[in-house]
Amino acid sequence: MVKQYETPLHTPIDPDINLFDFLQGRAERNPDGSMVGYKDADGVWQSFTAVEFRDKVIAIAKGLIGWGARPGESIAIIAHTRWEWVALDMAIMAIGCVTIPVYETNSAAQMRTVFNDAEVVLVFAEDDTQRDKVESVSNESPSVRASFVIDSDAVDAIIAFGAHVSDEEFTKRKHAAHGDTLATIIYTSGSTGTPKGVEISHRNMAAECMHALQYMPRAIDIPDRRLLLFLPLSHVFARFMATVAFAGTLTLGLSSNMKTIIKDFEEFGPTLLLAVPRVFEKVYNAASQRAGSGFAGKMFLRGVAAAQEWSKYEQSGEKMPVSVKMRHAFYDKVVYSKIRTVFGPNADFAITGGAPMDPDLAHFYNGIGMPLLEGYGMTETSGPVCVSLPENNHIGTIGQPLCGTTVGIAEDGELCFKGDSVCMGYHNQPEVTSQQIVDGWLHTGDLGDVDDEGFITLTGRKKDLIITAGGKNVSPGQLETTVMTSPVVAQCLVIGDRKPFIAALVTLDLDDANAWLASQGAATADSLEELSKNPIVHAEVERIVNKANEGVSRAESIRKFEILPDEFTQANGMLTASLKSRRAQIVDHYRKLIDTVIYVPRKK
Repeated sequence: MVKQYETPLHTPIDPDINLFDFLQGRAERNPDGSMVGYKDADGVWQSFTAVEFRDKVIAIAKGLIGWGARPGESIAIIAHTRWEWVALDMAIMAIGCVTIPVYETNSAAQMRTVFNDAEVVLVFAEDDTQRDKVESVSNESPSVRASFVIDSDAVDAIIAFGAHVSDEEFTKRKHAAHGDTLATIIYTSGSTGTPKGVEISHRNMAAECMHALQYMPRAIDIPDRRLLLFLPLSHVFARFMATVAFAGTLTLGLSSNMKTIIKDFEEFGPTLLLAVPRVFEKVYNAASQRAGSGFAGKMFLRGVAAAQEWSKYEQSGEKMPVSVKMRHAFYDKVVYSKIRTVFGPNADFAITGGAPMDPDLAHFYNGIGMPLLEGYGMTETSGPVCVSLPENNHIGTIGQPLCGTTVGIAEDGELCFKGDSVCMGYHNQPEVTSQQIVDGWLHTGDLGDVDDEGFITLTGRKKDLIITAGGKNVSPGQLETTVMTSPVVAQCLVIGDRKPFIAALVTLDLDDANAWLASQGAATADSLEELSKNPIVHAEVERIVNKANEGVSRAESIRKFEILPDEFTQANGMLTASLKSRRAQIVDHYRKLIDTVIYVPRKK
């Protein structure tokens, strides 16, 4: 490594535990405190105390033993974010079995691949739709012995199997599973190729939680902390947050209905917000559209500028002019306070990751009193390995390593990490493991740098790096991020590998674009195809592309763009389950457009 930086632990940790110990510890520390919140069939928030949830997990674990689940066997869960997911997961891992999360958006063929690779013996499917997919591949998945439907009382059914299993038998199984025991295999979403099964042990996840508790107690380990979790639990970040909630003090609210998310923020009152940048872009765009284009719209834009100006002074450490403070205080009362209410009455700060954050948007949120802290992690690191702190937030970076974690920069600029949270390896792929994890260093595939204080900056992705015909290396991430801040844009993919210049494919968001058109006093469109031909929309996309180009050299700038009449979706194979663009598939799908319209062959 040509550079490296380690954030030391404040106090030593012992990650040689069973993850159930976190739940047991919480039940002992605060037995009657609310720990897991959920909405019942009538949409009313209910909750489990720590003791109630622990006892429910033990009952499920005993049921799994009674059903015949043996140590080391794999059990799959296919469901949205809900309390049953969390309880089943903890019960499975507690008795030395292996949880296999499956995205509910997966096709039957994708499920079959996971079932066979992980040798799944039992499946918990959310509803009849998921159960039908499981049954459609049952003849091709010989290891699967049974399946249960969560919406049809699967939890009660599995608990019934444990009627004659003693507490002593559960405890014996729990003690036999500890740090080096495989806890879960999480299949990556496949943005750069075929999904791979990442093996995570109890030690990996336990260390990840303990590192985070020491690094960021304000978020997860002081009294009265609340998190509304709506990310899919099939993703490692949500899974980590559910586990660290037990290790710390978080009350965990679970929801998967994005249509009620604003109401849920208000009712549940989270102190910590977790979301991908796109969610915060949509909140900003919605606020802008509500303000409109008249006096209120102009007031909003002036407030945006004042927030960004204040934030840049705050970030620089320079003395802030009185005029800047006064403007900021004025707009705080008339603009910012109204936007902050969107996130509920208790919101303290937000953590975002999964894609680059546009710096102007980050300065806006910082300026309105809702700092967005950028973080970074991978399935292979069991969750986040670095994140900014509210009291030490360097906008434009992804923060410092968590306690107990070391970051390194390889000779070619690749970002690497080392620590107990780095996974065991890739399931059934020892050659890939040996390539990706070398001498304890996980090679992430991302390019970056680290400064003397340990703040890490992402500069691109090795596999996404575009090399133009002129030999210019271009990292597309920041260009794409800026273009996607437009209220009309859904996705942007920058292209140009071995081509004479950089270009972009842009898709539109029909609902958001129509809301924006209406706010401008313009007619709305009935379809994406109609929208793609709208000259007002074209002008807006051109505006945001020009803005993106301001941050790069001419050789790196987007010289041409095409607005597509369709979308990148999971169904057409162009988005992963975690909503990342699948670059190779998109380029292949639009090959004719790219070669004959964007890059028009020269006439001889």
